Amino acid sequence: MRSEIFYIIIAMAAVTFITRFSCIAIVNQKGLSSSLARWLKHIPTAILTALIVPALLLPQGKMDFSLQNHYLIAGIAAAAAAYKSKNIMITLTIGMGIMIALRLLN
Repeated sequence: MRSEIFYIIIAMAAVTFITRFSCIAIVNQKGLSSSLARWLKHIPTAILTALIVPALLLPQGKMDFSLQNHYLIAGIAAAAAAYKSKNIMITLTIGMGIMIALRLLN
């Protein structure tokens, strides 16, 4: 491996570490305001929604609300299971089970 690549990797790792560590150090020193803490609580939900919704609604790159969209059907069933049970294993089992059943029936 060329030495330039090694130095670039080390520099990128250092910059990433410094930027993340500085934020953690500031938060530990000053703390979070309650409004910022409430706002940050919603970030995982927003990120997961941004990842999952396009996969469910655009399986072949175009909007598909038909019964042929197995992703959407399994996603709706998994969302209902998650809402009702609040158990990740039940949610995964139902979502994957419905997806497998739809694939086998098709």
